[in-house]
Amino acid sequence: MDLSILSALNEERLSRRATILVTDTTTGQQRLVRKGDDTATDPLADEFSRRFRSGKSGMIEGPDGASLFLTVSVPPPRLVIIGAVHISQALVPMAEATGFDVTVIDPRTAFATEDRFPAGKLRAEWPEDVLKDHPLDSYTAVAAVTHDPKIDDMPLISALTSGCFYVGALGSRKTHGKRLERFRAEGVSDAQIARIDAPIGLDIGASSPAEIAVSILAGIIKALRKEPEPAAGVA
Repeated sequence: MDLSILSALNEERLSRRATILVTDTTTGQQRLVRKGDDTATDPLADEFSRRFRSGKSGMIEGPDGASLFLTVSVPPPRLVIIGAVHISQALVPMAEATGFDVTVIDPRTAFATEDRFPAGKLRAEWPEDVLKDHPLDSYTAVAAVTHDPKIDDMPLISALTSGCFYVGALGSRKTHGKRLERFRAEGVSDAQIARIDAPIGLDIGASSPAEIAVSILAGIIKALRKEPEPAAGVA
């Protein structure tokens, strides 16, 4: 491997950015594709999109018949849960079982106790203090479930501006309407606001904390693995 490609690949990995190393298995020629690169005119653009979502490497046939191996490197997905509530207690083990690195953030020490959450998963601090040292990124999902805007609003806005692949918030439609008013006042765009999954989770009729946790995790996995659905009215 060319040293410049290896250096770039290592830098992207350290920065939690996804890449695909394209190797022509006949000639040995390689190129590095970064997620976010302008690949609109690349004949492999659709394949790159699918691979970034699946995270799976593999052999493909190129447009000129060449045998290409795509080495896909994507960061381990993270889930940041804002709120150490009953839903969070059910969600943490489910998310870990599906491969997510989970952090629960809640400054309320009455809820954020080590006897309720696994060691190392809980940060009993304000979100702004935690996220200052552990910034969000495009391979992070954020689920805000406290019902308290003093705790939820900051990480939700940060998630939207950081390009997190999933941003969800608990609350009724009325509660969400008031949230949107606050966010617009903070300069959050309508396009960013439209990305919030609220009421949070897939609509499966969930009622118990465990069922709501299932619906949230299903929504997160859908956002991670499936192509976004076109907006209403768009062919």
